[in-house]
Amino acid sequence: MSEDKVEIVETVENETKDIVSISQKIWEYFSSEQFWDFIVGASIKILAIMLVSYIVVFIGKRIIARFFKLRMKSPLKYSERRQKTLLKLSQSVLSYIVYFSAIIGVLSSLNINVAGLLAGAGIAGLAIGFGAQNLVKDVITGFFIIFEDQFGVGDYVRINSASAAEGTVTEIGLRTTKIIGSTGEVYIIPNGQITEVVNFSLNNSKAIIDMQVGIEADVEKIEKLVTEYLKTLPSKYEELVDVPKFVGVQNVAGAEMTIRITAETKPQQHYGIARIIRRDVKKILEKNGIPMAYPKMMIYDSSKAMSRGDENDGDKNI
Repeated sequence: MSEDKVEIVETVENETKDIVSISQKIWEYFSSEQFWDFIVGASIKILAIMLVSYIVVFIGKRIIARFFKLRMKSPLKYSERRQKTLLKLSQSVLSYIVYFSAIIGVLSSLNINVAGLLAGAGIAGLAIGFGAQNLVKDVITGFFIIFEDQFGVGDYVRINSASAAEGTVTEIGLRTTKIIGSTGEVYIIPNGQITEVVNFSLNNSKAIIDMQVGIEADVEKIEKLVTEYLKTLPSKYEELVDVPKFVGVQNVAGAEMTIRITAETKPQQHYGIARIIRRDVKKILEKNGIPMAYPKMMIYDSSKAMSRGDENDGDKNI
């Protein structure tokens, strides 16, 4: 046998022995009592950590909700919308802290050097930070939105951003704001993109009701009937802040007059009140024989006009 073939055979034999040796060591490790003791112990620790984390978050959220509920009942009259915002934020922060601690505990139970990972993450964070300017902007903007109380959970707002959104605020976080629209769509907007906010829930709303009546209607009679009706509304509807007012004739055009009624309501309650007033005033006016405006059409027959003109001419000739 040649020397080359001998060397090849020896090399194959050596590699085979190494593979067998490594395989044997791996098998001995995985089949050892120490390894399975580690697996069982680590599994118990991980399950315990996850269970404790879930319980802490569950109970913590209930305690926070209870705290803010009692806070709302205090005589200091805290803003409900601001309390809801702080409630959601506090619960989110609690979840972040507990679950982050749970992850650290799981890694430690697996004998992973957490300190080394955190140090590496810090160095990587510096590198990533230069490309995460938008994230930093979102967090800073979110902080000032909450701190300045620009809007809160439950407010109806219009936000001018990259994609204009209008609806009810359901959640405010340090990074994003969630809004649900009138037809059920959900907008998730990064706080850094919020450039202008119109909040419809901070002040009372005003309902303006315009109704058209016939030009021949008695305005004084309308004012008397409508004013008497408006005085009865505050006792029926808690949405009203004050007695609605009969403003008077707003416009006259053709064969119709426009009468105007205004009502001050609690925030975002003016739509329903306007519908109720419009419905009831229409019934009152019809019951009292006051005509509502309706489209009218006049037909002009030119042939009859010409025939009448001929007759008139004939009379003149006679």
